[in-house]
Amino acid sequence: MKKLAREYLLALQYFTRIPVTGPLAEWAGYGPISARASAAHLPGVGILIGMAACIAFAVTSLLLPDVAMTPLAAAIACTVATVLLTGALHEDGLADLADGLGGSAERERALEIMKDSRIGSFGTIALVLAFGLKVALLAVIAAQSPAGVLAALIAAHAVSRFWPLVVAASMPYVGDAATSKSKPLVESLEQRAVHIGAAWCLLPLVLMVAAGRFGFMLVAVAASAAAFWWMRRLLQRRLQGYTGDALGAVQQVAEIAFYLGAGVGIGIGGGR
Repeated sequence: MKKLAREYLLALQYFTRIPVTGPLAEWAGYGPISARASAAHLPGVGILIGMAACIAFAVTSLLLPDVAMTPLAAAIACTVATVLLTGALHEDGLADLADGLGGSAERERALEIMKDSRIGSFGTIALVLAFGLKVALLAVIAAQSPAGVLAALIAAHAVSRFWPLVVAASMPYVGDAATSKSKPLVESLEQRAVHIGAAWCLLPLVLMVAAGRFGFMLVAVAASAAAFWWMRRLLQRRLQGYTGDALGAVQQVAEIAFYLGAGVGIGIGGGR
C-alpha cells in the first residue's frame, strides 16, 4: 500500500497542479522506475479531478437561480476547475496533435509541427469544439439528471484517462526522446499499469449505475471505447505510434465521447 501511495503522489505531481512538496515529496521519491509506475494511477488522478469538477458544478448550481441557463453555467464552471487543476495538460496535447495532423499529411512533418509550442488554426478549432461539446453535453445530462451529471463527471475523468494507458502499452513511442517530458512515464508501459488503471475505473462506474441505470453507464463506456479505438487507428495510420501530445488528445476525445454516450444513455432511460 505504501508503494501504491507513493506512486499516486508522483502521478499527482506530474498530471496536476496540486502541490506535493516538502516531506511529502521526499517520501514519495522520484526515479525512472517509480515515475513509470506512477502512470498507472492516471485514472485515479482523474477521480480526484472529477470530484473537484463535481464540487464546482454543485456549488455553481446552488448559488445561481433555478433557470434554464444554470446547467450550462455550472458546466462551464466545472470545466474551468478541471483546467485549473491540470494546467490544461491534455487540452494542450489535443491542440498540438490537431495542428500536426491537420498541418501536414507527411508523418515527419506532422511530428515536427507538434513540437512547436505555438498554437495554429487546427489546434484552435479543436479546442473551441472540444470545450463547446463538453459544456453542452454536461448541460444536457444535468437537465435530465442532476445526480447523473455528477456521476458522469467522475467516471468520465477516470475512464478517459485509462485509454491513454492502453495506447502506451500497445503502441511504440515515436516522440522526441531527448526533449519529451512524457517519455519516462509512458514508454514501455507494462500490463501492470493497465490493470491498476482498470481497477481505478471500477468505483466511478458503479456510482454511475447507482445514479441512473446500467444502460446509462454501458452506453457511456461504449462511446468512450469507440473514441479510443478510432484515435488509436488514427495514430497508427498517421504516426505509426504515439507521443505525449497524442495521449492527451486520446484523453480529451474519450472524455467528450463519454459525455455523449452518457447523454444518450440517460435520455433513453428517461433520466431520474
